[in-house]
Amino acid sequence: MSWFNYYGLIAVAIIMIPNIICAVVDKSTFENKCSNKAIITLEQIGRYGCMSFMVFNIPYTYFNFWFTHALIVYLTINGVLLVLYILGWIVFRKGRNTVKMLWLSIIPTTLFLFSGVMLLSVPLIISAVIFGIGHITVSYLNRN
Repeated sequence: MSWFNYYGLIAVAIIMIPNIICAVVDKSTFENKCSNKAIITLEQIGRYGCMSFMVFNIPYTYFNFWFTHALIVYLTINGVLLVLYILGWIVFRKGRNTVKMLWLSIIPTTLFLFSGVMLLSVPLIISAVIFGIGHITVSYLNRN
């Protein structure tokens, strides 16, 4: 894989589609009840880091797939995680219950972390951990 990861771009786009649709249809969906600035900042740093490092592989910070047929495993697991994420948006389209909020934060965190491990991308792994801590915390605090 070169410096540009087309598969990562597709995954980020798929994650963003339901978020954009939801933001246009119901602006109150993304109302943030979390007042902890440190956690919100961690979430945002992790979010933009993950989206960037899913698409751009920085030389000398990633080591590409590390076993035979890793691309197949990468595409299969990421595909399953993306389907689960989209299904979560469909099944939990109403309300802000704990299950919905955790589902829609744990799945993308897992996808980013898995992708980082599969590509041995140090910045993506670090960003995914930061994103996970921030996003899961904020999502939990934003439940009903």
